[in-house]
Amino acid sequence: MPGVTHDEAPLLGDLMPWSVAPLRPGRGWPMGPDAASLKARWDAFVRADAPERARLLAPSRARTLHTTVAQLPGHPGGTGPLAAESGRCPEPVRVLHGPFDEQWLIPDHRLIDAARPELWRVAGEGQLYLVEQGQVAGSAGPAVLASAVLPDGRSPAGRPGRIRPLFRRPGGLEPNVAPGLLAHLSTVLGHGVDAGDLLAWTLAAARGSASGCRVPLTCDARVWARGTELGHRLLRLQARGDGDRPKLPGGRRPYVRAPLPARPVELGYDADEEALCLDAGRISPVPRGAWEFEVSGVRVLDLWFQRRAAPAGAEEHGALEAIRPASWPQSWTSELLELITVLALLEELEPSRAELADALDEGQPIGADELSAAGILPVPRAARRPASVLDHHEEGPGGQFALI
Repeated sequence: MPGVTHDEAPLLGDLMPWSVAPLRPGRGWPMGPDAASLKARWDAFVRADAPERARLLAPSRARTLHTTVAQLPGHPGGTGPLAAESGRCPEPVRVLHGPFDEQWLIPDHRLIDAARPELWRVAGEGQLYLVEQGQVAGSAGPAVLASAVLPDGRSPAGRPGRIRPLFRRPGGLEPNVAPGLLAHLSTVLGHGVDAGDLLAWTLAAARGSASGCRVPLTCDARVWARGTELGHRLLRLQARGDGDRPKLPGGRRPYVRAPLPARPVELGYDADEEALCLDAGRISPVPRGAWEFEVSGVRVLDLWFQRRAAPAGAEEHGALEAIRPASWPQSWTSELLELITVLALLEELEPSRAELADALDEGQPIGADELSAAGILPVPRAARRPASVLDHHEEGPGGQFALI
């Protein structure tokens, strides 16, 4: 039986129907690669007089010094106008800023134009997120990536990607899966299938298309087992929220071979030596596959480095983004070594992904027509809306309780 084509496979948006648009920060300074700089930026902001504070904020239609908004769920930020703010910086939290780039964010709703509170309400232990990547014709790279920390959904190609939490409620409750789908897959495959299996399968099998991310499904239990095993390996590399850091075997682990300069400005690659060059600093071995790893047509290592290089023109304009480490922190070197390791290990799994794609093209598909016949599609409208998860008070604007 021939496999379904890309345009016949079910859309990820139908399999995991609730999605949230990317965060829209509105200004760059509340996010950055190190938490200490964010606290220093906040301190500079609250020390400024009113005219200077207004300029530093970089006001938008959604946020000015006089805007009052509700707290971000789970974070005790202020709700009064920023014009009167004099307190300490809210403790920065980890977020994923595009693919593979964990940064820090000041979790204050007054600083973020569109923070997507519905995402923050379901964050916490057990939650995972899938983020669709921008489709760029002719480019390689994954169609979807996973995260254990809250992602901002930004695409390196500038195209927005929907964020799909695995669960609709806090604490890993109510899978964000089309009603009836897991039961149908369990029946067809002859064993239980849970939401984590579907997420793993999606990481291994998803394909980008002009109509959106599509996820071929299979009736073959052996192919399903191969795909979910591969997907769980991908998940362990992409969503490293449990402290289990990946390692390459001895002799292949990247090390700093020449000290990195205090403020590197250029990133390059020496293919003969398999060395990553940060000005005169060198890290090796770095496999070519890690150096060339792309998402949405953009090289991941290049993008990661650019976000840590000095922001062009920031100092001369006095922007808060200019407050950054005086020299390259050791923590960034550690993060870079880990990122190289992750990309190298992901690249090594690409042949397995290609073999799975071939097996799906030649195998027994579960297409959208079969899911429609089983009553799974179309998905009920309620499944595309966030669940009502409020079991505690949230402070609204000006200290009033939020009504949700």
